Amino acid sequence: MKKRVFAISMAGLTAASALLSGCGASGNAGASGTDSAASGSADGGELYVYNWGEYIDEDVISQFEEETGITVVYDLFETNEEMYPVIEAGAVNYDVVCPSDYMIQKMRENDLLAELNFDNIPNIDQIDPAYMEMSQAFDPENKYSVPYCWGTVGILYNTKLLDELGVPAPTKWADLWDERLSGEILMQDSVRDAFMVALKKDGYSMNSESKDELEQAKQELIDQKPLVQAYVIDQVRDKMIGGEAAVGVIYSGEMLYIQDEVANLGLDYDLEYVIPEEGTNLWLDSWVIPKNAKNKENAEKWIDFMCRPEIAKANFEYITYPTPNKGAFELLDEEMQNNKAVFPDIDSLKDSEVYKYLGDETDAVYNELWKEVKAN
Repeated sequence: MKKRVFAISMAGLTAASALLSGCGASGNAGASGTDSAASGSADGGELYVYNWGEYIDEDVISQFEEETGITVVYDLFETNEEMYPVIEAGAVNYDVVCPSDYMIQKMRENDLLAELNFDNIPNIDQIDPAYMEMSQAFDPENKYSVPYCWGTVGILYNTKLLDELGVPAPTKWADLWDERLSGEILMQDSVRDAFMVALKKDGYSMNSESKDELEQAKQELIDQKPLVQAYVIDQVRDKMIGGEAAVGVIYSGEMLYIQDEVANLGLDYDLEYVIPEEGTNLWLDSWVIPKNAKNKENAEKWIDFMCRPEIAKANFEYITYPTPNKGAFELLDEEMQNNKAVFPDIDSLKDSEVYKYLGDETDAVYNELWKEVKAN
């Protein structure tokens, strides 16, 4: 769930600002930094794509344009919450969008999505059935979405610092309440991710709507707060690489970059990743087509193209978030296939869940409790 804030280009910032102020998308730069209309051929029509920043190999866009003759207008968003009102308002008719699980549920329930014509997406058979089944948590009949990337949330830990502190490697969320880790813990500055950690610690669903369970989770987070060095998002990666903290809650998609940096910098410590035994957030970002899309068939061609194994492999190698594409996985070398931080064993995911949209009223409860945590 990008959920996850990627760095976005200046073109993306300009596009987002224009959209939120009610302006159209014409004239926005494409992902390559050049006017999208200048590339490809107009013979195949147009396609308006709305995606996270740094979430596609730019060469893939050019290849799609060259193969199809479709001109791609590519705009960026930073969060699901930024994306949603743009689609809801309909000022710009995006043809294909890549939201996260819970936001797809919200869009579906509010009648903002078009059903997919899978006759136009034959490469859907390249998506591992396990991820189609996982998608049913937010798209019960698999009518509206096609998985693009997935991942987990876990604990990243510095082996050397833990040894110095006399603390064993973490295996569960409860380990983040160990008083020996005072000032050494990095938590996600995200209401759902923070409450996920506390709810899972106590054996509850991370989609809990129980006031008692949420109050208990709030108190857990307040009790943990004196041990926390900082609530951050992207900074977890860099702080951990810099040896500034012993443990941090992080998204699994950061692991390839972290592993490369540890090797390239010649650090005298390892950074290891573990999925806590209580279970975690198992997230999916998927392609959907807004109901008001003007180029639906072109959007389905785009989704089919993204499901092609060699294209999915190129995107994986660029963005480093795990691919649900079984054909792409088979193209990876054996060492990458066996990298459990990136592609964990299914057994380690048995108690994990996909975030669900809980409704505006419950969202407001979470947000109010989070304010109380931050205020204490």
